[in-house]
Amino acid sequence: MSVVTLSAAAPKLTPSQIHTLSATAGLTINEAHVDDFARLLGALDESVQSVLAAADYVPHLDLTKYPRTAIKYIPDHPELSDKGGWASRCLATCTAPTNARLKGRTVALKDNVALAGVRCTNGTAAMAWTPALDATIATRILDAGATITGKAACENACMEGVSDTSVTGSVQNPYAEGYSCGGSSSGSGRLVAVGAVDMAVGCDQGGSIRIPASMCGIVGLKPTWGLVPYTGIISLESTIDHAGPMTTTVRDAALLLETLAGPDAIDDRQPAYLPPGTLAYTQNLALALASAPNPAQPLTGTTIGVLAEGFALPDMAPSIHALCTSAVSKLKTLGATITDISVPAHTNAAVVWMLSLPIAGGKQGLLSDLTGRKQLFLTDRVRASPRRQLSQAAFDALGPGGQNLWLRHLYLSEKYGPELHAKCANLLRKISDDYDRALDSVDVLVMPTLPSPPCKLFEHPAAHGPLERLGRNVGLVGNTAPFNSTGHPALTIPVGFVPALDDAAVKLPAGLQIVGRKFGDGECLRVGAAWEAAFDWKTL
Repeated sequence: MSVVTLSAAAPKLTPSQIHTLSATAGLTINEAHVDDFARLLGALDESVQSVLAAADYVPHLDLTKYPRTAIKYIPDHPELSDKGGWASRCLATCTAPTNARLKGRTVALKDNVALAGVRCTNGTAAMAWTPALDATIATRILDAGATITGKAACENACMEGVSDTSVTGSVQNPYAEGYSCGGSSSGSGRLVAVGAVDMAVGCDQGGSIRIPASMCGIVGLKPTWGLVPYTGIISLESTIDHAGPMTTTVRDAALLLETLAGPDAIDDRQPAYLPPGTLAYTQNLALALASAPNPAQPLTGTTIGVLAEGFALPDMAPSIHALCTSAVSKLKTLGATITDISVPAHTNAAVVWMLSLPIAGGKQGLLSDLTGRKQLFLTDRVRASPRRQLSQAAFDALGPGGQNLWLRHLYLSEKYGPELHAKCANLLRKISDDYDRALDSVDVLVMPTLPSPPCKLFEHPAAHGPLERLGRNVGLVGNTAPFNSTGHPALTIPVGFVPALDDAAVKLPAGLQIVGRKFGDGECLRVGAAWEAAFDWKTL
């Protein structure tokens, strides 16, 4: 079945080429069959060349309708960096928006999201890429009347939770210079927090929206997996790729989510169909809050499960535990029924996520190899990517997280192979089912977003070894990464300040995470909005 054409005139390989090819794979070809395979393989090249010569099929970009001007890159204009928040500046608009949902709003895109004509670093110097197309979500933002004012800095290869690894420089915490903004959507967190933009898009494979949102004192939503198309965004690993809103308020998160969400008929992460009304997040949120019988208790009838294991992470800072416990008690004053919930699998869920990532993620995230997926392939970036191995230069340009991912990919692939990935996939499905069962008895789960406050940034990061740099991330994703693998929506809202671990005089934001049923993003937003409307987190 695999032989479609076989021209007698097609060139064939030499016997030496067949022997070299087979020997590389540790095989020996029956000598009587060498000439047959020389013809079969040689005939492929004519077909390959015809396919490579064909016009590519990518979304057409009308730069008259979607103009972009004033493109400036931060290394050339350091005065525009906003203490590391920006990777590049530009003005991108739509001359004929299809709706006014975001009219007058400014938006930053994380620097792994394609915006044609604007350099896309992915936080690293390992590969240079200026896309010729716009990501689906970029088009949707422009169609909603917003202005995209630049690309927000992100951490190196989107593989870091601390904000001193980006090729464009360290990103400073908006509440205490010298402290981390988190990562990898570090610039998005800072720019929203300081008011440099109204909204930003982040991307999240292990917490990369929620970590910087919590550390910067803003709202961040990792939507249900597949709700927001990832088309035109650099993938880390398709089964955990999420893009979502980072905003100052829950209401704005609902507004931006409504703009971003919905199938685009390209991304295979997405469902082909959503029930009518699913995407009306702003209307549904306003209606839910306005229709509460008692406005002072808008969460009456809502049952909130306090995830025991989420409050018992190793090295949970007492200040975080106390702050989030207090935040939960405030939900009770809003009418919610509070109940304790245990999901024992949560304790080990982040470990399974960690082991499931390298085998597939090493190829997808570092070699641009998405073989087996039905998506928009970024063919120009794929063409520039290494085919089988990272070059020394590319490896050296990665941060410690990217280097660690690649070495884990090599080690685990060689020692354990597909069996490990397969077992992890099955266990993650069990963990997902366990959360689903817990959510059968409650409307949402709550837990601290992060176990500890932002850490100090290194003044000279390269002077520190991988163990010391990565050591700052240990345990950070215990409550965030599991929901990347299971796909449940997870919202972080700021609930107060806690002291820095190294200096009690330094106060830094912390968040409470609200997790809902799959495609129940609106329920997370409803609970978050009720808390937000009743309490000023900055005064607690």
